[in-house]
Amino acid sequence: MRISELSTRSGVSTASIKFYAREGLLPAGERTGYNQTDYSEAHLRRLRLIRSLIDVGGLPVAAAARVLASIDAPDHPLEQVLSTAQSALPQPVSPPSPASVRRAEEFVAGRGWRAGPQNPGLRILAGVLDAWAAVGREDLASVLPEYARAADVIAEADLDAVSTAVEGARTGGDRAAAAQTVVVGTVLGDQLLVGLRRIAQENASARRYRPTEGNPS
Repeated sequence: MRISELSTRSGVSTASIKFYAREGLLPAGERTGYNQTDYSEAHLRRLRLIRSLIDVGGLPVAAAARVLASIDAPDHPLEQVLSTAQSALPQPVSPPSPASVRRAEEFVAGRGWRAGPQNPGLRILAGVLDAWAAVGREDLASVLPEYARAADVIAEADLDAVSTAVEGARTGGDRAAAAQTVVVGTVLGDQLLVGLRRIAQENASARRYRPTEGNPS
């Protein structure tokens, strides 16, 4: 297909398509003549993935490029792809305090979780602890065990969602497809949780504070 058709089918402007190609996010099309390039269905699928990472996942273009490069690198194990995807997600603007980092590490160790010191979640957790302290609400840390239990359930669901693709790659299947599954599950999974949490909060609030609303007497 020509770039105009690719633009129409993907909803992405031709200028953006050319930009993604220049930045290495989108493979170049096939030159078929002077000033003429053809694109395939694979380009359309890749473009939709790019837009999902940027528009829905909220990744900057540079971060999306790193994630896509990890997908494309056949020598990158899937664990490294996961780490790259996690690191690409938005991080605290200011580095957390050493004291909160220690508290985060102690909390993780206390739960028996196996997480390396470079896991970006430690910095995010420490940043939240700092923010609570800044507004005088360190008491909110009491909710951490409940959130951690929920995080365990979510993490297992994450792995269940990608396990088939991952096991397939380890036994000679499509490694790129498995890597893409890991990335989509990680990046879009964060936004999925935000959406579900908002809905669940309204539901929990209604059940707790308006238990008889809508029920016939």
